[in-house]
Formats: sequence, C-alpha cells, structure tokens
Amino acid sequence: MINISEWLKDFLNALDETFSDRVWFVGLQGSYGRGEATDSSDIDTVVILDEFNTEDIVTYDKMLNRLEHRELVCGFISGKKEIYNWETADLFQFYYDTKAIKGSLDELKPVLDVDRAVKIGVCNIYHGCVHNMLHEKSEEILKSLYKSASFVLQAMLFKRTGKYISFLTELAELLSPDEKIILENFLKIKNGEKTDFDSMSRKLFEWSRSYF
Repeated sequence: MINISEWLKDFLNALDETFSDRVWFVGLQGSYGRGEATDSSDIDTVVILDEFNTEDIVTYDKMLNRLEHRELVCGFISGKKEIYNWETADLFQFYYDTKAIKGSLDELKPVLDVDRAVKIGVCNIYHGCVHNMLHEKSEEILKSLYKSASFVLQAMLFKRTGKYISFLTELAELLSPDEKIILENFLKIKNGEKTDFDSMSRKLFEWSRSYF
C-alpha cells in the first residue's frame, strides 16, 4: 500500500514549487483521510488556492502528472472565494470529512448548515430512488444513493449529538434500528456482497420517505 505520509510530502513540495504562497489549504478526504485505505484506494486530495482560474487547472494537472500514483489521485481544487460562497449544506460534509494537512477550514464553521445538509440529502435520495426504480434500474446508482445516505446519517447523528463520526462501523452503533439497516446495506454494497436490487431500493426509498 502507498506510504501516504511520504506521498503527501512530495505532493506538498510540488504544490509549493507550482503555486508558492497561493496555497491557502491542503487536506485529505476519503479512506486515506480516515485511515481506512486499501491497495486500491483513491487519494482524495483537497487544495484551495487564494484564487483559481482556468490556467490553474492546466497547471495543476501537469503538476499531478509528475507525481507517483497519478492514476489514483482524485479530489477537489478550488479558490477560496468559491468555497466561501459554496452551498452551506455541502460545506457541512466537506468540512467534517476533510483532514487538514496544511492550513485550516475553521473559518467555515459559522456558515455550516447541518439542517440543510440533512434535508437536501434526503430529498435527493428520495427522488433518486424513484427515478432509479422506474427507469435506470442501476446497481451503480443504488450504490451511489446508499453512499449519499451514509453521509446523511452522519449529519443526522451530528444534529442529535453534536458529534461527527467518520468511521462507519462506529457510526452504526449509535444509530436507530431503521438507520442502522440503511448503513448496513451500504456496507454490503460497498464490500461487493450480493444484494437484492428491489428490496434494497424499497428499503432506501421507505427510509427517505419517512423523513417527510
């Protein structure tokens, strides 16, 4: 598996050489951010510059192409102004799912909106389930909807307790029985277990419907 500490050193050096003092924040998301990475895990980086334009996309791409494991690098790059004007529901998940490597996102805390994160998340899952059950009938879309549900469950628990739980196995122990079923279904799909599309779609739809 990749030595993420060594890789991040090279990544930070490359950012410094490429963008110098324009780098406001660097973070890590996903399985490497949570310490749950496997050999096939993507490297979900977050880079926020003082400002960001089209040429910066080209420059950043060239920078990444010089690094080892380029094929695994994904993630997010933006300007500071764009982050401050981002949808506050999305910022909630973004803030709590990002491990700071350089700088801090704490300036964003006053605008995070957990209520909106839950409401928009549930609405999207509700409509996504209906569309997928009627038209696409896609296992991949169902997997994506369950992944979204896991984020909503994190937000719901935060709303109740003020605690954000990154590890899904730990999260499962703190959920209601109905919520726990949703999370367990997501973990089954995530781990590649054989699933029943119809029953799992129904369960997710009924769970999202119960919110209204």
